[in-house]
Amino acid sequence: MKASRLAAAAAVAGSAVLVLCSPAFAHVSVQPEGTAAKGGYAVVNFRVPNERDNASTTKLEVNFPADAPLSSVMPEKVDGWKITVTKSKLAKPLEVHGRQISEAVSKVTWTAEDKGIEPGFIQQFPVSLGALPENADQMVFKAIQTYSNKDVVRWIEVQKEGAEEPENPAPVLTLTAAEDDHHGSSADDSSESSAESSSDKSGDAEPAAATTEASDSSDGTDTTARVLGIVGIVVGVAGVAYGVLAGRRRTTDAS
Repeated sequence: MKASRLAAAAAVAGSAVLVLCSPAFAHVSVQPEGTAAKGGYAVVNFRVPNERDNASTTKLEVNFPADAPLSSVMPEKVDGWKITVTKSKLAKPLEVHGRQISEAVSKVTWTAEDKGIEPGFIQQFPVSLGALPENADQMVFKAIQTYSNKDVVRWIEVQKEGAEEPENPAPVLTLTAAEDDHHGSSADDSSESSAESSSDKSGDAEPAAATTEASDSSDGTDTTARVLGIVGIVVGVAGVAYGVLAGRRRTTDAS
């Protein structure tokens, strides 16, 4: 009986820890690869975890802020997903490198062509963005996540200063201080692109691979640390429960 009580106490404690920690893993978020400097260009990853136990994520829609239109939005191909880019007319055309741009990307949609994001997994959707706004500290991307059982989660709530985090917060990209060279000419960009192309053709692809492996390793280390932390808390609670039961037993024996 005492053993079963101990197991029950440990199970309840473990469930409580997992419930408390789950929101940190459940949000759709956006994170840059490196930094996202004001006025510059960046590659960002929209990270989508599956928060269902009985359904897969089959669709993600990311809406781009209308008050900060971007002249360049290029999603990277993701195996098993169809990508649709939606553009809208701008009320005020943008001038980029001496030319007028009258429309900009307003939404990017990823639709699963296979199983999608299954329970217990997370998927990253990379997108190259620019030029980032110079007069803002962040960009808010409202996202809609659809599951195979037709459930829809709208990550569209904007965090208000001083308030608690909303239940379904919109992904927020934090912008860093402008870099000195972000106004470089297109010729410089072409030069860098040509240099990268030449490097790829010569077979020198190891740096990119190393970067990917380092990122994966970092993500893996962070996840492992969190899991070990949860396990440690559960074990600690189980130890306390065992101590209480043992104390009761010694009191009973003494009586």
